[in-house]
This record gives sequence, structure tokens and C-alpha cells, in this order.
Amino acid sequence: MTAVPVLVTGGAGYIGSHAVLALKDAGWPVSVIDNLTTGFRFAIPDGVPFYQGDIEDGDLLARIIAEQGIGAVMHFAGSVVVPESVENPLKYYHNNTAKSRALIESAVKGGVRHFIFSSTAATYGVPEVSPVNEDSPKLPINPYGMSKLMTEIMLADTARAHPLNFCALRYFNVAGADPQARTGQSTAGATHLIKVAVEAALGKRGHVAVFGTDYATPDGTGVRDYIHVSDLAEAHVLALGALIEQPERSLTMNCGYGRGFSVLEVLDAVDRVTNRTIVRKLEDRRAGDPDSLISDNNRIRATVPWVPKYADLETIVTHALAWERKLTEILGEG
Repeated sequence: MTAVPVLVTGGAGYIGSHAVLALKDAGWPVSVIDNLTTGFRFAIPDGVPFYQGDIEDGDLLARIIAEQGIGAVMHFAGSVVVPESVENPLKYYHNNTAKSRALIESAVKGGVRHFIFSSTAATYGVPEVSPVNEDSPKLPINPYGMSKLMTEIMLADTARAHPLNFCALRYFNVAGADPQARTGQSTAGATHLIKVAVEAALGKRGHVAVFGTDYATPDGTGVRDYIHVSDLAEAHVLALGALIEQPERSLTMNCGYGRGFSVLEVLDAVDRVTNRTIVRKLEDRRAGDPDSLISDNNRIRATVPWVPKYADLETIVTHALAWERKLTEILGEG
């Protein structure tokens, strides 16, 4: 299999920057486009061609594809905060759907043959059964999930009409950071539980909110499937290899470990790793939060040789904490 040049959109962001590292570590030629709205220039490794711009800029995309000989796109650029999507749906349909349409068009025009899409378990809405598999009903309950599902549909329609295959990877709860602390979750005001918890452990927040304690789970708090971001990035590289090996095939796969932890179990793990006690503030449920959301990951395990290296909650927390400390130094905080 030939390692084709890959363009990573949103490659200065959280998951995108880990994908850049995974590609680079595996020997793939990689370039990045990011408008730096939520991404960070320091997250891009030295020697990786970087283009500051927007994915809906067709002229810029045409130039990048030509200059770098791009054969595949990994698409991470977009907006990801669920409550914000409810408050400002048009922002999400613009950033996540309309801009994705423009990017897909640029890829088709430029002769790009392979497309990896950063999708989400939010496409399932509130599933009746957990673990949830890829064939479960897609019933998003917010504009974020719907904007991602619409892009999946566009890709499927485009793949039927053009010589392009795609893989939509539906993420569950992404957490942690690069084990070597080369990059991590850097966004201010992030809503990811483990990010919030390690910020609280380091004194950057006064408490962690626990939204709901009356769920149908062992301790009453919501259960989620937390996946280490570096394992997720590796899944992208393997998925791209699968697309190249079988160019007539497209894929949709869940990315998770197939087991869940409750909010309180996560906070207990952070307490153990940091040897501190996080202040927990019990609050009401948020609308639409399911009791449990766990990935059925049988399809990805059957399709690509994905063997997670960091499927351990305390390891995820340890890496997140190490990055949070390094980020404090980078940003000159504290």
C-alpha cells in the first residue's frame, strides 16, 4: 500500500493534531489546513506544511491539493459544543455541514480519492439500547448531531456519484493526550469531563459539575465510553489504509472501547491519579443526556487491525494531566 499525501483539516485542534502525529509517526506525508479559530499553531509539528485558511475557500483548497499532491483528506474542522449548537444552530449547519459540502466538492474537483470524516455518536441521539452499533437508528436530538449526520449523507451520495470512497468514524467520548505530551486538549472552556476534571485538580476551576444523579446506572450518574485520543488517531490511520486497499468500499465505524465509566468513577480516577479531592457540585440533568452511551466496536475490530494501547481510565487521566501541566507552561499561566 502506498502512503498517499494526506490533508488534515482542523489539524491544529485537539483530535486533528493527534491524527497529524499518528500519520507522521507512521510515515505518511501530511499537510494541515486550519483557520485557528479554536486550533493552536503550536500543536502542528515542525516540518508539516501548514495553511492558515478556511475549508470553504475553494481556491485555497485547489492550491493545497495541487501543491501537496493530496490523495486523501482527514476532516476534523468544525464546531463541537452541543449546548452551543442548540443556541446557535445556524453556526453549526454552516461550519459543520455547508463548509463540509464545500470541502467535499474541492476534493472531488482535485481528484482526491479517499476521505476520512470525523463524525460522532451524537448521530444516534438517545439510543434505546446500549452498547449501540452502527445500524442503530440515527435520530440526533441537537443540531450538532444532525449537522454531522447530514455530512455523512453527503459523503455517501458523493461516493455513489464520483470516484471517492469514505470512512465516517463515529466517536464516543474522546479524552487524554499524546503520551509524549506533544499535543493535547488546549481549548479554553472545554466541556469534556476529563479535561474539566484535570483543570479542577490543578486549581484552574473551583469545582466539577455533575449533571444528574438519578440515572438508571449503578451510582446514578451517566455512563460513557471514554476513548484515548491517540488510540482514536491510530484508528484513522488504519481506516485510511482500508480505504486505499479497497477503493470501491466505504465504511462507517464506531470508535470506542465497548465499556463505560460513570461520571463519579471518572472523578474518582482523577482523585487517585492526582492524590487530591475534586469538589463536586451536583446539578440537574441536562436535556437529552442518555443514561448510558457505550460503543459496540465489533465492526472496527473486524475491519481493521485496531488494537488500542491506552484502554485504561487512569492512563487516560494521567496523560490528560501531564498535558494540562505542560499547557500551563506553554500559555504562561499560573
